[in-house]
Amino acid sequence: MLFVEANGARIPAIGLGTWELSGRLAARVVEQALRFGYRHIDTAQVYDNEREVGDGLRASGVRRDDVFLTTKVWTNHFAPHDLERSVKESLARLRLPSVDLLLLHWPNPHVPLAETLGALSHAKTMGLTRHIGVSNFTVALIEQAVALSAEPLVCNQVEYHPYLDQAKVRAACDQHGLALVAYSPIAKGRIKSDQTLAEIGRVHRKTPAQVCLRWLVQQNVAAIPRTSRIERLSENIEIFDFELSKDEMSRIAALANPKGRLTDFGFAPKWD
Repeated sequence: MLFVEANGARIPAIGLGTWELSGRLAARVVEQALRFGYRHIDTAQVYDNEREVGDGLRASGVRRDDVFLTTKVWTNHFAPHDLERSVKESLARLRLPSVDLLLLHWPNPHVPLAETLGALSHAKTMGLTRHIGVSNFTVALIEQAVALSAEPLVCNQVEYHPYLDQAKVRAACDQHGLALVAYSPIAKGRIKSDQTLAEIGRVHRKTPAQVCLRWLVQQNVAAIPRTSRIERLSENIEIFDFELSKDEMSRIAALANPKGRLTDFGFAPKWD
């Protein structure tokens, strides 16, 4: 496993995203992922599966200290007292004393960012989380957040895959020592039929998904692909035995297009 290091955090480069996983399936996928060698699990309050993620972690038999666990605070809990209460509720569902990384899930313009970041920093000083960060923040919001936060921010989690150019966000993260964590890194499966990725994959005897994840990792980006299929777990983590050339990296980057974004929840901010 490779790691992405940022402001004191050491984030495994490949993790498991758990969005849309629920019930016994969520617990089973988390358990199997950890047994396959994953050491980075991502959940969120709004996913409504924190309890099952905790169950999967315990069932795996993997030591808690060996797993980098992330959860995210939903936007309606951004007021200071609400944030602290919601994080304690998340920990109760997980049945854990703390998480490794606590993120603000989306920007919320209705609560002053300074107040929310103050509460997020306080959660860290209370020992509820080892590290803090943000998710779905634009370049302008990254600048504001870094200036306002009393504790170091370690990452910005955003949608990132070959069809979406995130160069500006990546540059802003690099400037402030933040890691970029990519959700939807295989574009919700759309890369499977991509001819460029397939051609590059044949050279390395890898699948388009493995090529896509390797492309992200070689940019020092952590990726959290989600899957509900146990057989995909081993495929997604078997990307550390080959390397893409500069030409291959460029060919993949050229796949980006203005309509490449997949996430549209209706309240997403306009991106720089």
